[in-house]
Amino acid sequence: MSQQINLFNPIFLKQKKIFTALPMAEALGIIVAGALLLNWYAAQRVSDLQREADEGKDRLALREQRLVKANVQFAPRANDPRLAAELADAQAELKALHDVSSVLQGGALGNTNGYAEYFRAFSRQNVSGLWLTGVTIGGAGNEIGVQGRAMQATLIPNYIARLTAERVMHGKSFGSLDIGRPDAPAAPAPAATPGAAAPATLPFVEFSLQSTAVQEAAK
Repeated sequence: MSQQINLFNPIFLKQKKIFTALPMAEALGIIVAGALLLNWYAAQRVSDLQREADEGKDRLALREQRLVKANVQFAPRANDPRLAAELADAQAELKALHDVSSVLQGGALGNTNGYAEYFRAFSRQNVSGLWLTGVTIGGAGNEIGVQGRAMQATLIPNYIARLTAERVMHGKSFGSLDIGRPDAPAAPAPAATPGAAAPATLPFVEFSLQSTAVQEAAK
């Protein structure tokens, strides 16, 4: 009977050394070099941050100095009672001027623009055979009176229509119109002439216009 004996044992093999002195030295050198590089970068970064901080501190100090100088140069002054009184008087005067302007624009004191435009309107409306003998304007232009003469009574309505069409007469109306033929003035009696008779009236009519405001004021 035969028997086999295995005399192979792995522990008797030559072991391969992985971590030898040279690789470990190289790895250690790489680690040390990396640490030195990282330390240098950190030092540079810290230096840059320190420089920025110093520059910011210098700028802040400069601004603080400017602020101190500005506070000294433009120090707040105490209120002057005289200036306060002058300001109050100026404000009161301004308010009074505004009140006066409101009154003038409201027409309470009459027509502040004058009456020249009314007379220009009368001059533009020149009707042949009609002439004016008197014009009265009062208040704010609402109290208007017109007196005149016309060769024919039919000319008067046309004149009134043309006059009220003027821009300055817009919104105004004449509430009274009187038309009459005046009597001829008395004359010395001439020598009696058979068949001759003196005229009893003049060859024109007289008229008088009054605005509604004048008519109501007269009541």
